[in-house]
Amino acid sequence: MRLRRASCVVCYWYEGEFVAHPYPGPEPTAVHPAAAEILSAFGEWVEPAKAAEVLDHLTPATVAEAVEALFEAGLLLAEDSPQATRDAEVAQQWATWSPEASFFHYATQDLRYPTEEERQRLLAEGRAQEFPDHVLFTGYPDAPRVLLPRRPAELRLPYDQVLYARRTHRDFAAEPVALDTLATLLATVFGPVDFIDSGHEVLFRRTSPSGGARQELEPYVAIRNVVGVDPGVYHYNLREHSLELLSPGLTGKEVAHLCADQDWAGGAAFLVVLAAVIDRMSSKYRNARCYRVSLLNAGHLGQTFALTATALGLGPAQTGAFHDTAVAERCGLDNIGHTPVYVLAAGHPRPEPENGPPAARLDTFSGSVLQR
Repeated sequence: MRLRRASCVVCYWYEGEFVAHPYPGPEPTAVHPAAAEILSAFGEWVEPAKAAEVLDHLTPATVAEAVEALFEAGLLLAEDSPQATRDAEVAQQWATWSPEASFFHYATQDLRYPTEEERQRLLAEGRAQEFPDHVLFTGYPDAPRVLLPRRPAELRLPYDQVLYARRTHRDFAAEPVALDTLATLLATVFGPVDFIDSGHEVLFRRTSPSGGARQELEPYVAIRNVVGVDPGVYHYNLREHSLELLSPGLTGKEVAHLCADQDWAGGAAFLVVLAAVIDRMSSKYRNARCYRVSLLNAGHLGQTFALTATALGLGPAQTGAFHDTAVAERCGLDNIGHTPVYVLAAGHPRPEPENGPPAARLDTFSGSVLQR
């Protein structure tokens, strides 16, 4: 029987042990670091005895024992086996994004969730998960601040008009955004709607869904062209409805650079950086799958932002392409427990956009695969 090491494997040190983590499927396995050398001898389909010749500094018995253990752990695959076929298919499908995206995707799949009976047993035994104190709001008490007006702008456009008018804009007019408009947008998208008792602590809800109502995403506002507000980077304090100045000054050229050198971003009147406060989510949800939920929450906020901006007569935009470290530094984030995950933007749309795509014509479809 010929064997080959799995294509989809990530190895790492965890709590003092060397771990080999194949995916999708088998559980991670703690192995001796020498296992990496043994696996390296199985880069192609090969008989174990042949591979042992390359590992001539190890005894045949040691190699045979290690091969058996690695095979049982799913790190070595048998030729023409279903496991080998699936491994090859996954490696090919995810090649462009591997190993980071493929590992995250599969390593967080198919978690085992406790049943209600198990939860009740843990509760009765006093072993139910305890949640640390939850800090509801982020604030910068020593920062200069702009208290935002509480005169809400009109948000009464019919839903269908807002929904079908929403488009991602890449061309912005030089007209500044009114402070009332910005204040309404921030309060509507990020402000608390109500407060609830979760059974462990008080939480609040927004106009967008949030996993467990953890509200782990904080808005940092980079302002370039808003009436009555000096250019700079601010934190939106949603408890007191204010902008807290973190670093002054902001140019369109810098904004474009921060957004991965996308020129269109430099024309936006303001941007909102969504930063994840990791502890708010991880203090309750201990498994890594919940990072997926945090990214989904960012998408929820992004859509509410886009619809609200549209209803206010602004052109919304959003991007996942930005220089993470530079954005974190500009926002005063440590990029560890507080890290940027999404960038939103808005401004008055240019009446005649220069960068908008033209409508598709019949000949546009020639050569396109419309159905598979």
